[in-house]
Amino acid sequence: MKILVVGPSWVGDTVLAQPLFKLLHARHAGLALDVLAPRWTFSLLERMPEVRRVIENPFAHGDLKLGARRRLGRALGAEGYDQAIVLPNTFKSALVPFFAGIGTRTGYIGELRHWILNDARKLDRERLPQMAQRYAALGLPRGEAPRLPLPALALRVDEAARRAALARLGLDRGRPAAALAPGAEYGPAKRWPARYFGELAQGLAAHGCTVWLIGSQNDRQAGAEIERHSGGVCRNLCGETTLAEAIDLLASAALVVSNDSGLMHVAAALGKPLIALYGSSSPAYTPPLSPNARILKLDLPCSPCFQRECPLGHFNCMMQLTPDRVLAAIDFDRISR
Repeated sequence: MKILVVGPSWVGDTVLAQPLFKLLHARHAGLALDVLAPRWTFSLLERMPEVRRVIENPFAHGDLKLGARRRLGRALGAEGYDQAIVLPNTFKSALVPFFAGIGTRTGYIGELRHWILNDARKLDRERLPQMAQRYAALGLPRGEAPRLPLPALALRVDEAARRAALARLGLDRGRPAAALAPGAEYGPAKRWPARYFGELAQGLAAHGCTVWLIGSQNDRQAGAEIERHSGGVCRNLCGETTLAEAIDLLASAALVVSNDSGLMHVAAALGKPLIALYGSSSPAYTPPLSPNARILKLDLPCSPCFQRECPLGHFNCMMQLTPDRVLAAIDFDRISR
């Protein structure tokens, strides 16, 4: 059996696809599972033992490029895939498997693509409230829901690469490390205030932790602001690592505190003690899939709003989630072991 999965474009969504990959292997002995995905997710997918090969999806968001999609599809047609599972709900994402002539093309109905998916399914949002559950259901016969709990997340960690990342960045390993992930690509409504991260860093340092700020180049300025608010007790590594190195740093941490972001899901997949901060989004849809995660949210009447910016202007869902609440949720005895 050979299956091609058209993967998501977001890091967090890619992590949430791993239960699907595990279910597919459980159903098909000797499965060859390939994933068509954007290059920036490669280092994540390559850490999933269920994936045989990652194939670059070169198309940017909004690009139709019908001719290029047809050429890629025809090239993949020679692989002889038995099934394609299309995770994004866009019309464009279903085109490559269609041009590849893959016999069974599975995905949810959306964007007028019923005619290019010959196993098009209607999403039951109440029966499948979580994104990971929705992905997993596509690996099962039509109408069948995945058993809960879903297969556990598990990313491989290369110890040599992990040690190399720590050495390159000159990071102190004499004390337990707390990794703070202040970014969230969706928008500012998902980001805990920089001042609060700075105060949290001071509290963590007072408990004997070394504090790292981990994120992309887009988080570099926020990291500098957090570093300033912390009085210099944390190290701003935002933009200084590849995604692979960021994964290695999270694997080296004794604790992770993160907004609802891709790195939050990575930390969950690494089994790290995790404090997940939710404001405008909801853990009912994209929770960290880990028994070691603790979710902090306020359940205000206006949240979750799922907006990129606070539509009411007060940002109370995050402003009222104060650093002392977060510090109180941390098991310092556990992370000091």
